[in-house]
Amino acid sequence: MTYHPKSEFIRIMMERGFLADCTDYQGLDEALLKGGQAGYIGFDATAKSLHVGSLIQIMMMRWLQKTGGRPITLMGGGTTKVGDPSFRADERPLLDAQAIDDNIAGIKKVFSAYLTYGDGPSDAMMINNAEWLDGLNYLDFLRDIGRHFSINRMLAFESVKSRLDREQSLSFLEFNYMILQAYDFMELHRRYGCILQMGGSDQWGNIVNGIDLTRRVVDGEVYGLTSPLLTTSDGKKMGKSLSGAIWLNPDMLSPYEFWQFWRNTTDADVGKFLKLYTELPVDECDRLGALEGSEINAAKVRLANEVTTLLHGADAAQAAEATAREVFEKGGVGDDLPTLTLSGADIGDGISIVQLIVKSGLAGSGKEAKRLITENGARLNDEPLTNAGLMIDAAALATPIKLSAGKKRHALVQLG
Repeated sequence: MTYHPKSEFIRIMMERGFLADCTDYQGLDEALLKGGQAGYIGFDATAKSLHVGSLIQIMMMRWLQKTGGRPITLMGGGTTKVGDPSFRADERPLLDAQAIDDNIAGIKKVFSAYLTYGDGPSDAMMINNAEWLDGLNYLDFLRDIGRHFSINRMLAFESVKSRLDREQSLSFLEFNYMILQAYDFMELHRRYGCILQMGGSDQWGNIVNGIDLTRRVVDGEVYGLTSPLLTTSDGKKMGKSLSGAIWLNPDMLSPYEFWQFWRNTTDADVGKFLKLYTELPVDECDRLGALEGSEINAAKVRLANEVTTLLHGADAAQAAEATAREVFEKGGVGDDLPTLTLSGADIGDGISIVQLIVKSGLAGSGKEAKRLITENGARLNDEPLTNAGLMIDAAALATPIKLSAGKKRHALVQLG
């Protein structure tokens, strides 16, 4: 696509690799030139923290604010009660109102690291769609809003089609989700003058629905912009690791483990990730991404430091780098390693090394831990661990022990 944008925001989206598609490049570009335009992304409150998979959208809102726009973080207090079926093989478990509120409180903490909230023209707003969804009258909603939706068209959207093609049932509850998301866009436009909805490319159908509804009901000119669904160069979904989701909240994943995730980026992804997840100039991202051999490792450390600084602050990034250097270069323990603290009751007469590996998060199951040991991938205090039947008693934990899985993943186990 050869569109030459005039607005700084669209230019950055294109240059840095954020842009998968847009409903009207020229229209949105010209609207953004007026300055102070509001754009939103919706986040359903399905967990107490977002994970790395949401970071591309958070960075899009950060760039919108940095270029004079007004980001709206829309919390799905209402839509989480339904659950987005987009490209899912099964229905999401339903959460009660208290669980949703708890999750929203956890998620809110992340946004303030990336966005400035307030009442100024480009200050971010945090809004909960329960504000208008919880009080909807069903019959009025069907008559006023439902009549604008074509079932034939909704069935043709890829997110729905992929579910039906696999012959997995799609509940009527879930089918309503795209109507509610469209209604959100219309309400945000009506209440706050929002002209833009952003999201991953799996949200394209939902976004188009919202644009269509807003035009039909309130005659509003609004736009949609999607980012690519990100996978790593080896085809894995962004945001997952061997030990589980890479959470953004520090109480669910330590800043050290977050830093380590980025430090372990594969060579081929370094340049791309620098453009998406840091604010380094594009030419510097390209230069670092093109390095080879041992030099690419320095680029990975730079990536890890930049991303961790944005989320957790410069002190946390520096502490993580220092710990990593101590662990990898000197074979030391490091103060900031993920730590498993056990009580005497947890240990009893002894606890197996396999259980410790699982409890410390270095393996997802006992079977995986045993395989790690038999394939010579596990170490105890930097010595090869070969006995899967080894038992550890309280005396052995008089001083903390260090467990390692491969060369890059470590944990401490200690008595509390």
